[in-house]
Amino acid sequence: MAGHSKWANIRFRKGVQDAKRGKIFTKLIREITIAARVGGGDVAHNPRLRLAIDRALGQNMPKDNIERAIKRGTGELEGAHYEEIQYEGYGPAGAAVLVACTTDNRNRTAGEVRHAFSKHGGNLGTEGSVAYLFEKRGVLMFPDGDEEALLEAAIDLGADDVATLPGEGVEVLTAPEKLAAVRDGLEGRSLTPASAEVVTRALTDVTIAGEDAERVMKLLEALEDLDDVQAVYTNAAFAEGSP
Repeated sequence: MAGHSKWANIRFRKGVQDAKRGKIFTKLIREITIAARVGGGDVAHNPRLRLAIDRALGQNMPKDNIERAIKRGTGELEGAHYEEIQYEGYGPAGAAVLVACTTDNRNRTAGEVRHAFSKHGGNLGTEGSVAYLFEKRGVLMFPDGDEEALLEAAIDLGADDVATLPGEGVEVLTAPEKLAAVRDGLEGRSLTPASAEVVTRALTDVTIAGEDAERVMKLLEALEDLDDVQAVYTNAAFAEGSP
């Protein structure tokens, strides 16, 4: 089971943009608000909300901010009504790109995403044009350690796979709906992940190098920098030496 999974082609790297704390908080607050609206404000019965809160706490977000976001989601406080939208398209060299957004203004967001694609040599596609190239997975990351012990425990708890990623650690893959239960079970066995989240990853890679790699990178960076964008996913695998 171990050793064949790749990390490089999942969510586009959290680069310069995510170093801006204000932008991180904005994205996390929107995710908490939507999670609370969709599944309720009780973390015991809302795994998505619990994951969002854990990520917010990991970024040192004040608890007051988290509580207000939950209350806006459940309707206890007034606030903007955010909805989730996914855009699909192709970048230079045929790289598939998924753009996950939360917005209170569809027209604004669609215009900004379309502009980023066209400015950087890409094309915004129709619904379903590239989504079939990706899948959602629950991913728990662990520092390097006893992979065999982790494998035995994770599979026993219902995980799908365990893989060692050289230089990054060990990842445990689950179905999205099983992520919270597997994490709780592992923590109960003193196996605490460094991170746990539901991600979208490509089923196959497209290797891109040289000028094409630079152009794809600029497109991804432009999309990540948009206020309404929560995450950008691509099947581009950048060749060694690419930016």
